[in-house]
Amino acid sequence: MAKMILAVDDSASIRQMVAFTLKGAGYEVTEAVDGQDGVNKAKSKSFNLILTDQNMPNMDGLTLIKTLRATPTYKSVPILMLTTESGEAMKAQGKAAGATGWLVKPFDPQKLLEVVKKVIG
Repeated sequence: MAKMILAVDDSASIRQMVAFTLKGAGYEVTEAVDGQDGVNKAKSKSFNLILTDQNMPNMDGLTLIKTLRATPTYKSVPILMLTTESGEAMKAQGKAAGATGWLVKPFDPQKLLEVVKKVIG
């Protein structure tokens, strides 16, 4: 069975690129338009991996991670930040919130696949 990935980003073009890249490698991808939409979708079905942007309306990536980490279902599911934010302070906040890893946009599709394979196979 295909691994399920939730891609959370307010940019439609980024979501499309992520989905295209991951679907091409055999993953199933569900898209969410912001953190709140991401939480709602994460509660409606279970995912093997969550990719989230940081800067989004309604709920940012760090809040999304903290919210999901507070639920038993997502305590140990890998969550990767995929964002333009590359500062050490922001990365430290991400780690403290429970982020598994960090990818900087614009992303290299090959690098994204390598990281995804590493964390969920």
